[in-house]
Amino acid sequence: MNSAPTVRLSVMMFLQFFVWGAWFTSIAVYMSNNGMPDLTHWPFTVNPIAAIIAPFALGLVADRFFATEKVLAVLHLLGGVLLLFAPQLTGNPTAFILALLAYNLCYMPTLGLANSLAFHHITDQEKQFPKIRVFGTVGWIVAGLFISFVLGSAMGTVAEATAAPLYTAGIASLLLGAFCFALPHTPPSGADKKVSVASIVGIDALKALASRSFFVFLACSFLICIPLAAYYNFTQLYLGATGFQNIAGTQTIGQMSEVGFMLLMPLLFARLGVKWMLMIGMAAWALRYALFALGAPDQVTWMIIGGIALHGICYDFFFVTGQIYVDQKSNDQIRGQAQGLLVLVTYGFGMLIGAQAAGAVFNSFLQDADGLTLAQWQQFWWLPAAFAVAVMIVFALLFRDEKSKA
Repeated sequence: MNSAPTVRLSVMMFLQFFVWGAWFTSIAVYMSNNGMPDLTHWPFTVNPIAAIIAPFALGLVADRFFATEKVLAVLHLLGGVLLLFAPQLTGNPTAFILALLAYNLCYMPTLGLANSLAFHHITDQEKQFPKIRVFGTVGWIVAGLFISFVLGSAMGTVAEATAAPLYTAGIASLLLGAFCFALPHTPPSGADKKVSVASIVGIDALKALASRSFFVFLACSFLICIPLAAYYNFTQLYLGATGFQNIAGTQTIGQMSEVGFMLLMPLLFARLGVKWMLMIGMAAWALRYALFALGAPDQVTWMIIGGIALHGICYDFFFVTGQIYVDQKSNDQIRGQAQGLLVLVTYGFGMLIGAQAAGAVFNSFLQDADGLTLAQWQQFWWLPAAFAVAVMIVFALLFRDEKSKA
C-alpha cells in the first residue's frame, strides 16, 4: 500500500472521531446548563438506538448500491447540518433530542463504513489497520483539548456549557463530508450478494459460533455495557460537581491511556490469553467506579483522574480483546456478521438499556437543577461498581476458553 491512500485513510479516521469526541463528551454539561438537567441521558439513548438501526442501513443500502466513499460523504454532510441546527432547538427539549437522534442515524453507520473502506485498501489488516485507526483516538483527544482549552480560553468561560462543541462538531462534519469525496474509490461490497435479515443482525454468525463460552461472552458483553453508559453520560457532570473546569480536556486522559495500553496488548495477550484479558478489563471498570465513589466526598483529585485513566484498560482489554476473540472464532464467511453482532449487542442494546437505567438512577437522586451533592455522587457510583463486579464473577465462573490465545 502506497503512502497516499494511507494518509487519506488516517485523516478520515482523525476527523471521524474528532466529530464524535467534540460533542459526545460535553453534551450532558450543555443540556444541564440549558434547562434540561433531568434529560441528559437521552443523547446516550438515541446513540445506541442509531447503532441498532445502522446494520440495516449498511446491509440493505450502502453495501449494495453505492460507493462507500460517497455514502460517507452524504451522511457526514447531512450530519453536519443537523448538528449546526440542533442548538436552535434548545428551548424545545423534545425537538432537540429528536435532532440528536436524526444526527446519530447519520453518524453511526459511518463507523462501520469507515472501517470497511480502510480494510478494502490495505493488504495486512493486523499490521496496517492499527496504525490507521490510532489516528481516530488522536482525533478524539484533540477534540477534547480543543473544546476545553482553545475554545474555553477564547470564550473566557466553560465551553462545554455552551453550544460551541456542537458547532465545532458540525463544522468538522461538513469538512469530513467534503473530504470523503477525495477518498479512494470503494465500490459497494455486497452488490452481487443476497442480503437477508438473518445475516444483517448476525443470526447466521450466532449459529456458526454457538458454544457455551461464546454465549457467556456475548451475555457478559451486553451486561457490562450497562454500567458503561453511566461513565459516558455522567462523568461530565461528576467532573463539574467535583470542581474540574476543563471537562472535555480532562476526559481525554482516558484516550491517552488507551493509546498506551493498545501498544502493550500484543505482549500481554501472549502471556494472559483471552479470558484473563477480559477479566482484567471488567475489573478495571469496577475499580474505576470505586475510585469515583471514594473520591467524591472530599473531591480527591488523584482518585478521579485515576478513574478516568483506567479507560485505557477498560476499553482495550475488554472491547478490543472481544473483537479479537470474535475474529479468532470466525471464518471468512461470517467474520463481518460476527463483528456486527458484537456491535449490536454492546453499543446497541447494552448501551441503550444502560443509558435509560443510569438516567433513572440519576434522576432518583436529583432534587434540583444544581445537580447531585458529593455524598449522592458517592452513592451513585457504587451502583455501577457493584454491577461490574457481579458481571466479572459470572464471567469468571462460566467462561471456558483455554485455547484462545493471541
